[in-house]
Amino acid sequence: MRGTNTLEIEVTNISTHGFWLFVKGDEFFLPFNYFPWFKKATIEEMSKVELLHNTHLFWPLLDIDLEMDSIMHPENYPLQDNL
Repeated sequence: MRGTNTLEIEVTNISTHGFWLFVKGDEFFLPFNYFPWFKKATIEEMSKVELLHNTHLFWPLLDIDLEMDSIMHPENYPLQDNL
């Protein structure tokens, strides 16, 4: 069908506050305050994303791994400065 997105995963927009990620029919906003690893990434680095096992996201150029649950519920995964 014309105009239908056929990709399983895609970065659809980037702003100064975060970016939008389309995953299997749903779109999510990832704010940089919850996902700071992406703030200084290039468009190319952010756009190269893979969906593994339907629940795992991997950005190979950034060496970042995220589970879908951390995107759907970022409040459950607080950032910790002192690990």
